Parts: sequence; C-alpha cells; structure tokens
Amino acid sequence: MTNVTEKLSGILLCLVIAIPCWFLGKQMPVIGAPVFAILAGMIITLFLKQKGKLQPGITYTSKKILQYAVILLGFGLNLSEIAQVGATSLPIILSTIATSLIVSYILYCIMKIPSNISILVGVGSSICGGSAIAATAPVINANDEEIAQAISVIFLFNVLAALIFPSLGNALGFTDEGFGLFAGTAVNDTSSVTAAASAWDGMHPGANTLNIATIVKLTRTLAIIPITLVLAFWNTHKMKQSAAEHGESNYSLKKIFPFFILFFILASIITTVCTMNGVDAAVFTPFKTLSKFFIVMAMCAIGLNTNIVKLVKSGGKPIFMGFCCWIAISFVSIAMQHILGLL
Repeated sequence: MTNVTEKLSGILLCLVIAIPCWFLGKQMPVIGAPVFAILAGMIITLFLKQKGKLQPGITYTSKKILQYAVILLGFGLNLSEIAQVGATSLPIILSTIATSLIVSYILYCIMKIPSNISILVGVGSSICGGSAIAATAPVINANDEEIAQAISVIFLFNVLAALIFPSLGNALGFTDEGFGLFAGTAVNDTSSVTAAASAWDGMHPGANTLNIATIVKLTRTLAIIPITLVLAFWNTHKMKQSAAEHGESNYSLKKIFPFFILFFILASIITTVCTMNGVDAAVFTPFKTLSKFFIVMAMCAIGLNTNIVKLVKSGGKPIFMGFCCWIAISFVSIAMQHILGLL
C-alpha cells in the first residue's frame, strides 16, 4: 500500500498534464498529443524545484504505463484484415522498412550516434513513428532522454511530410492510388499520413486516397511485432552475455525479457480471432483509445525526466539521421512503385 501511495502523486501529475495535451492533439493532429505531452513535461520540469516525492510515480508512468499502452495497442491490430487488404503494398513496405533500418545502422557506425537513439529513429522512421518508438523503447531499455530525442526527430519530419508531400505528388504526376501508397509508406506517423492524404483528397475531389493510405499505414504497423521480438531476443542475449562476463550466474529471464511484447501479440491475436468470428471491431475501440492516452501520459513523464537544454545541444546527429532515413524511404517508395508499374 505504501508503494502505491509513493507513486500516486507522480502518476496524478502526469495525468493532469496529459488531459490538456490530449485535447490539443485532437485539435492539431499533425503535431499530435505525444509531442505536446513531451514539450509540456520538459517545460514544467524547469519549474519543479523538488521532484523527490513525485519521481517514483513519474518513473512508473514512463516505464510501466508505457508498457501497458503497448499491450493495449495490440487491440488495434486485426492481423487478417490488414494482411488481406494491404498485401499489394507489401513489397514497397518491406523495401522502405529495410531501407530505413540499413541507413540508420550505417549512420550509427559512421557517426557514432548512440545505439538506442539509432534504433528508435530507424524504427520510428520505418514503421509508425511514435507508436513504434513507444513499443521499442522498453524492449531496448532506452532512457527517457533517448525516447524524447527520437520522438522529436520523428515529429519534425512528420510535419514536413504533411506539408510538402501533397504538392510533391502533384509535381511528380502521381495517380490517386500512387499517392496513397506513397503517403502510407513514406510518412512516419499515422496522424501525418492522414493529414497528407486528406490534403491530397482536398486537391483532387473524389480521390478516396485517405482510405488507401490508412490501410497501407496499418499494414506497416504490423512490422512492430517481428522487429520488437527480434530486438527483445537480441537485448536478452546481450544482457545474458554481460552477466556471464561479470560472473553473474543467477540472472533471471523474467527480469530481463520484455514479456509485455508477448501480451501485445496476444492482444492482436484476440482481436483477429474475435472479429473473424463476427465480433464487432468497435468493441475494441475503448482499448485503442486508452492505449493512446497511456502513451500521452508516458510522454508527459518522459518530458518531466528530460533536460531540454541537453536535448537541443545533442540533437544535430539524430536529426541528420532522421533526415537521411526520410529521404531514403521517400526515394525507395517512389522507385518501387515505378518498378512494380504502379505509377
């Protein structure tokens, strides 16, 4: 009981900050509630003279509530429906994901960017922005400043993509379907995919590009499952190896393996099986909404644990990595459409 009381004040602080950020995100989806939450947390922490009593709850929110958010995220994935509808875009999706991961790895080696930031930027750029970062961060034991750095980089190129891509698509002579595939594979975050596709539909009445882009984006989201599993086993292997090198024979698999990823997969399987057997997909909507809100709460906590001055000073290399991933993904998306005869 004492343990819960210690955490309560910090959790409540994150909740109080998260609520206005949630509504701001609804009003400005291109920016998104998680970005507002990180910024609010970083600003508020400058004025908190003492965080001692609040810290246990802030830490719990940034770690455990983030994991609960990822588990609930699984209820938004109907594996069979996404796989069927998005199958035609699969070669482009796989190519862009591989491109981003390869580019981030090469730059990690050349520029000596911290490995966790490199993984988060690479995964965030290639899969689904903030959600992919949220799912991956606990798996690789990323700290709050690394998460904030990666989210900031992804946000920057989300906004640029939403503003630039509709006009770029016009200049390149995209068809409606072609732009839907481009937006779905080359824009990082779901909110920015929606913004770019909606802008295109506004420029081309009756285009229905938003539906195509959303389905392609959801198909990309499925890549969270294999990538987080691979990272989980890789990180577990590293920790076991480190324990062995230091002569620690009593390590616990339960402590080092991120089992919440298995619950995330289970949630997506439950959703898939239920909807295939006639259950209305709307039943799972509250879980998806709660997942998004938990992510916003966790981002508030991450902001509260982040030094904004240090973040700005160390931001150059991650931004360059995000830029390279963004350009490479955009190029490969267009090139693959040409190769497959879709443009």
